[in-house]
Amino acid sequence: MAKDLAKKYRMVCTLTFGDVYGQIIVWLIVLFISLATALALMGASRPIYALATVGLILVLSLPFLLFAFVTTLINHIEFNAVDVEAEARAKRPNMSGQTSVAVSSQGAA
Repeated sequence: MAKDLAKKYRMVCTLTFGDVYGQIIVWLIVLFISLATALALMGASRPIYALATVGLILVLSLPFLLFAFVTTLINHIEFNAVDVEAEARAKRPNMSGQTSVAVSSQGAA
């Protein structure tokens, strides 16, 4: 039964880089802000707070980034119905032995 369903539908992924480009830019902005915060805290003679801040921001922002990627990917997966009989006819060789030839009337003088 499952084998029949696999033959009747085709999975197509329409995801492009432009679909996730904005998400990457936002995450890079968050990353650079966390690094700027870490540098500011590093100058305040509290290096442990600087490392904790970067770690906390990365740990908290990474799941949101992954969730955004996965939901974007799932939204771009399509299942298209496939006509199995039409594909079988297209793959079947021409049994009659006849070939069609296109004739052009241009250039005949």
